[in-house]
Amino acid sequence: MYRRNWGCRVHEITLAGLRAIVLENELLRVTVLADKGGDVVEFCHKPRDLDFAWLAPAGLRDPRDVAGGAADDAALFHDQYEGGWQEVFPNGGAPSTYRGAALAQHGEVAGLRWDAVIVEDDPGAVAVRLTVRTRRLPFRLAKTFRLTSGEPTLTIEEELHNESGVDLDAMWGHHIVFGAPFLRPGARIRMPEGVHVMPHETAINPPERRVGEAGPWPVPDGVTDLSVVPEPGAPSDIVYLTGFTDGWYEVADALRVEWDASVLPYVWMWQELGAWRDYPWWGRAYVVGLEPFSSLPTNGLAEAVENGSALRVPAGARRSLWLRATVLEEQ
Repeated sequence: MYRRNWGCRVHEITLAGLRAIVLENELLRVTVLADKGGDVVEFCHKPRDLDFAWLAPAGLRDPRDVAGGAADDAALFHDQYEGGWQEVFPNGGAPSTYRGAALAQHGEVAGLRWDAVIVEDDPGAVAVRLTVRTRRLPFRLAKTFRLTSGEPTLTIEEELHNESGVDLDAMWGHHIVFGAPFLRPGARIRMPEGVHVMPHETAINPPERRVGEAGPWPVPDGVTDLSVVPEPGAPSDIVYLTGFTDGWYEVADALRVEWDASVLPYVWMWQELGAWRDYPWWGRAYVVGLEPFSSLPTNGLAEAVENGSALRVPAGARRSLWLRATVLEEQ
């Protein structure tokens, strides 16, 4: 295809040995890893040179480089986690076994290569379509990333297909994590009216946690304001946000994320603020994850099936999903 250096453009690169697709317009540059999960590893607002995709301390690694790693279904995800934005399907959180299929941490698609085809390429708009088939469950997942000229918005449209003759369950989510230099102490997180906070059943880094009581957003326990990002060293925690009639949130008056709340009715709010001093963070992570999800908790698919929150996909059925991430104008 003809290469441009104006308007919208799209091109392929190799990043850490992996095939990646770069989409650009006048305002945004977005890099997507086709060879690793379809991860968004760059979401840069050009006028401010501000990248909303957090880069983990270990950086990007080729997931095929597994020498020296112990066999561990949780470490499999952590050892190749570069930060940014992952698709999570069909298992959310901890390793789990579903109908005889052993599923790893956040497995399967975040660790797979996706096929990628540029489907639109002109100065007014660019788009790339990624597809993948899971290996342990019979699903096919496709997603299209699109930028339009002059708009500070990344649009993602997805389709999930159960290719079997069996009704199946799944967990579907987007592991969106924010960190430095974008995320700073005192930054504000906005949610719609009516959102409710549910704590995880136990502390994820005992004994401390930020909040252990259910209640309305943003101060479920009457003391801790979850809408304000705390100073480094605050306790690690995860809570679940429910009650989304409209799926959206805003972070630091700078980024708005929207999604189809009829498919992803929950947000997992993961807070790792430097308190975790052992593997895998070693005190080096200062991040907040705001992750739209179909199901809960972060204990894996088997528990989501048991509590009735798993996404049901009938035999041969298709489910669609959309998300948008928009950079807000400076206040």
